[in-house]
Amino acid sequence: MATTQTQVLEQYALRKEVTRASRMARFLRHFIRHKPLGTFGACVVLLLVAMAVAPGLFASQDPNFQALRERFLSPSSAHWFGTDQLGRDLYTRIVYGTRNSIIIGFGVVLISSTMATALGVVSGYFGGVFDMLVQRLVDIGIALPGLIFIILVVESLQQIPVNTRIVLAVGVLGALGSSRIIRGAAISAKQNQYVEAARVVGASDLRIIVRHVLPNVFPIVIIGASIQVGGAVLIESSLAFLGYGVQPPTASWGRMLNEARDKLTNYPHLAIFPGLVIFFTVYSFNMLGDALRDVLDPRLRGSR
Repeated sequence: MATTQTQVLEQYALRKEVTRASRMARFLRHFIRHKPLGTFGACVVLLLVAMAVAPGLFASQDPNFQALRERFLSPSSAHWFGTDQLGRDLYTRIVYGTRNSIIIGFGVVLISSTMATALGVVSGYFGGVFDMLVQRLVDIGIALPGLIFIILVVESLQQIPVNTRIVLAVGVLGALGSSRIIRGAAISAKQNQYVEAARVVGASDLRIIVRHVLPNVFPIVIIGASIQVGGAVLIESSLAFLGYGVQPPTASWGRMLNEARDKLTNYPHLAIFPGLVIFFTVYSFNMLGDALRDVLDPRLRGSR
């Protein structure tokens, strides 16, 4: 008898796994068929993540190796993107610079999404005076000049690694704006009848937030995070271009553009390739975010 029950449970678990895999396969087929730009963005994002995790698979040279006799070479079979002012291979430096951009991008999103979700959900759920105080603090934060605030944080916390400073500054700044959107979703979610029913039967506020409010705002968090990564990469590149990012000789897309400023006329490849990589990175994350919004947002689920 016990053996039969065990077999039934195993078969049920197997069917459940098959059903879950089938749903995932249908979702992927639908996504690829109806969201070609989102699929393109997802492929580029996966490629960038692979470069960040294992850059050695995509470039065999040392990104800091200098060959002064090969300075300012144009793109060729030996150097796909040419070489810079120190004879370093530009393609290799772009590949290794991916890690810096991806780490900062995902780090910013992790901090921003966590803070925005906590602020937005708690503020929207409890409301009243607490909500008013939180929103006034958010107003003050949003009113701060973004770039000046980030540079101030980066320059003030010198004892902390520069990437961590950028992640903290950009993450906190991004959380303030995102919390407004999540707050609106939390206010809408708490007005549902099942939330009232849970409150009537004695469910605690924490249980209601975790079981009923968070699942409703989670798609919004995912959508915002996917779009925000591209913005974080762009901000990091801008800071590196201004000289506030990672310092030489560490490879950075923005710093490559900074170093190419005085040589654009004679050696345009120094800026073209890093600029194109930044463009396609931001574009891909934005396209992926738009596609996820269309798929996950119930109001847009039928759109193409």
